Amino acid sequence: MTSLDWIIIAFYLVGMIALSIYIGRDQKDAADYYVGGRNVPWWALGISTMATQTSANSFIGIPAYVALAVGGGLAWLQYELAVPLAMIFILVFLLPFFRKLRLVTVYEYLQYRFGSGTRYFLSAVFLIARGVGTAAGVYAGSIVISVCLGISGHMAILLMGTFGIIYDTIGGIKMVICSDVIQMVLLFAGLISCIWCVAIAVGGWEPMLTSLSAERWRALQFTSGIGESSNGTPFWAFLLGGFFLYCSYYGVDQTQAQRALSSPSIEDTKRAMIFNGLARFPLTVLYLMLGIAGAAAYAHIPSIRSAVPLDRPDYLVPEIIMQLLPSGLRALLLASLLAASMSGLDSALNSLSAVTVEDFIKRKVNLNDRQLLRVGKITTAMWGVIISIFALFITKDTPVVVTINRIGSAFYGPILATFVMGVLSKRVNGRGIVTGVLAGVGLNIFFWLSNAPLHWMWWNLIGFFVTVLVAYPISFFSERPSLEVVQKYTLRGSGILSQQKGWIGAYMGLFSYFVFILSVTIALTLIAGAEGP
Repeated sequence: MTSLDWIIIAFYLVGMIALSIYIGRDQKDAADYYVGGRNVPWWALGISTMATQTSANSFIGIPAYVALAVGGGLAWLQYELAVPLAMIFILVFLLPFFRKLRLVTVYEYLQYRFGSGTRYFLSAVFLIARGVGTAAGVYAGSIVISVCLGISGHMAILLMGTFGIIYDTIGGIKMVICSDVIQMVLLFAGLISCIWCVAIAVGGWEPMLTSLSAERWRALQFTSGIGESSNGTPFWAFLLGGFFLYCSYYGVDQTQAQRALSSPSIEDTKRAMIFNGLARFPLTVLYLMLGIAGAAAYAHIPSIRSAVPLDRPDYLVPEIIMQLLPSGLRALLLASLLAASMSGLDSALNSLSAVTVEDFIKRKVNLNDRQLLRVGKITTAMWGVIISIFALFITKDTPVVVTINRIGSAFYGPILATFVMGVLSKRVNGRGIVTGVLAGVGLNIFFWLSNAPLHWMWWNLIGFFVTVLVAYPISFFSERPSLEVVQKYTLRGSGILSQQKGWIGAYMGLFSYFVFILSVTIALTLIAGAEGP
């Protein structure tokens, strides 16, 4: 790290705080702070939605998986298979309906449909799951930042936490979205720069592309994820389980749904989600290309090979950055990695604050708009401190990436079932929902603690159907929802059709995109098979 590198990074961090002050100057109430006054442009929402799934851990971990990790390779593409299909379901059944109700948190809907008890319960589930998952994500990002900047892991956590809390508390959701857009521009530039520098260092594109073994070019692992294959990247688990995971994450997880609720109109919400459904795949391809470049750098550059132990593949990209990128460009990429590390934190902080204030505090304390805005900012800062402290106590032996995925998958299926039954079923009630969610989450946690031979992606599907199967009989033997509630807060067939006029072509395009991604994975697997031993 040179003086120029440190100056650029410091300028970036100070600039983010200055930008948050500028953006936050006109905030008047909680709606401004949490949903941007509902006037955020769709393209910014689409980029921000994609950026929240992009972390420093993705930038480092995906290429390392492709290049060096045991059992790794281009099979990572299977993570993308279900995204376009999930977008279709979300846009037909969920987000337009929630957007029409002008919610601040999606859990407000649960009170209208099932009562306040269900709203409190699911809000609390979100706070626990998202808080723990975000702390694990901050710890994962600190590993990357500490290696790249040459500081301790605890110092990296404090750096991320401090700056993330400051600009998020001041700027609210608009600052979160703006920082995400800046992050994505820097990340795209950084990915292309890394790939280009490796190609130059190893003597061109041909030696770079031929350095990855044929086995790692196999993009399709046509297995079930049950039994011994549960530790790999099984096709059926990622297609079917992934569908339920992405429907829940993009449709009813507050960190993502909050963006959809910030658009000027239902049409803008749809445009943002369609953009995200289309743009994720090219970004993933760039990550995979960096992994291919990383394999070439490891094979052809002795200094990188000696600096990256095989049992620590995550060191690969940091070493490429530090050894191959020129000063200045290196600093811009490190700034983007720092931004990516803070992106998951700032998005979670704003959402955790929104749920805490809107679903708990606001309902118990009578506050005017200005007071509610002040309480929201204090709550954001408090959540930032709590998460940063928790991240400091996560041990190095914790399997961070697996933990983050498992935390989400334990809860996503049951939470999705809650909203789907609320929107589509006229008979299910709050008592059935709470019992079903407890059963679904409980079974998934049992799978986790018992080390059941079942890939965690299946938990999303299993949790969904267990919740449904338990909620329905409980509801049938208890009080029926009122006719007024059912008519106002469930979708009727005619209502579903009327909302989709003019969008059928876009949905067909998303389905075609799924076919395209599947075709790419099949083609890569066939080519690898032809070239393999």
